Amino acid sequence: MSETLTIIDNRTGKKYDLPIADGAIRSTDLRQIKTGQDDAGLVTYDPAFMNTAACRSRITYIDGDKGVLEYRGYPIEQLAEQSTYLETSYLIIFGELPSEEQLKEWTKQITLHTMLHENIKKLMEGFQYDAHPMGVFLSTVGAFSTFYPDAKKIFDEQSRKKQVHRLIAKVPTIAAYAYRHSIGRPYIYPDNDLSFTGNFLNMLFRMTELKYNANPVLERALDVLFILHADHEQNCSTSAMRGIGSSHVDPYSAMAGAAAALYGPLHGGANEAVLRMLNEIGSVQNIPGFIKRVKAGEGRLMGFGHRVYKSYDPRAKIIKKTADEVFEVTGRNPLLDIALELERIALQDEYFVSRRLYPNVDFYSGLIYQAMGFPVTMFPVLFAIPRTAGWIAQWEEMILDPEQKIARPRQLYVGASRRDYRPLSSRS
Repeated sequence: MSETLTIIDNRTGKKYDLPIADGAIRSTDLRQIKTGQDDAGLVTYDPAFMNTAACRSRITYIDGDKGVLEYRGYPIEQLAEQSTYLETSYLIIFGELPSEEQLKEWTKQITLHTMLHENIKKLMEGFQYDAHPMGVFLSTVGAFSTFYPDAKKIFDEQSRKKQVHRLIAKVPTIAAYAYRHSIGRPYIYPDNDLSFTGNFLNMLFRMTELKYNANPVLERALDVLFILHADHEQNCSTSAMRGIGSSHVDPYSAMAGAAAALYGPLHGGANEAVLRMLNEIGSVQNIPGFIKRVKAGEGRLMGFGHRVYKSYDPRAKIIKKTADEVFEVTGRNPLLDIALELERIALQDEYFVSRRLYPNVDFYSGLIYQAMGFPVTMFPVLFAIPRTAGWIAQWEEMILDPEQKIARPRQLYVGASRRDYRPLSSRS
């Protein structure tokens, strides 16, 4: 016997049985409940999609109460410890971990597509020297749609695969060029002998040496951070990727919109806000006063709490361990002591515990990026590079889903009722 939700209309006494599937009812089933003869039917009002599922997905599973994050069923802890970003991106996009031969071919294809067209370099050189790297990044990704017109064939599997290779391979190059442009240094071409993250660090930081080899600890730390940020279910930027992609536009244009969503301080800029907060606190001695102000509503505890996680963010535990490894190489970030003490106090304070405010992924990631030499303006770009895998997977899942149509949310109109136009001379 199938599960149903029974709704009784107290005005008419009429009963409606709505089928329940996967823990949800279809909002369109509510249309049969009408408030009048000319009524189009009941709709749900859900600002910010707090309790609305817009798709079925097989990519990422989150249990916010238990602090669980899985990619295609694999726990994030196992992937962060044993996998690489390229292997994880293959898993996210294609649904299964690759065989040895598949991983070799996947790595080869990504390596072969890391170069940018010379005209793309000229485009990037047209930005002001102080242009924000994320603005440069999203603009350049959008411009790819004019360089690769074959990307418009979104229902051609081979064409889609080519765009996947291009996007995964080229976003680190775009990011590195945006960084080098911002500091007035010449662009460094990709080095195909290096790993995915090793090559990225090479394009960022190489100076006059003939061969750049990143510190293996920092190279691995960046790989772990990329794994942690590869996908995170239906967040703001992923929802933007799906929404724009539902018009059947090419993936570059859709991803430019997703990157624009990530640009916002409430999304990709959250770890920068944590650093600002730690700098404002200034020292461990100032933490009690800061906590007091937060409780009084005079400030916010950045890097704590999450829309989904109501326990410790599993990514935060991994990042905290990674931070220790990074600081052994770079030296201890003076803000770390403030962060650790702030976390200790908050996790013991009933005010924060009762509100289920635990550290999230942003609390320590900014400290790591800063220790590695990245300016805060690069933080959202460092988020966008690994999230490319998730955006692509979500986009492809959406366009191949027969239930999906062009996104068109409903609204509740609360404006003026019908009125007649009056000539300008008669208006007071």
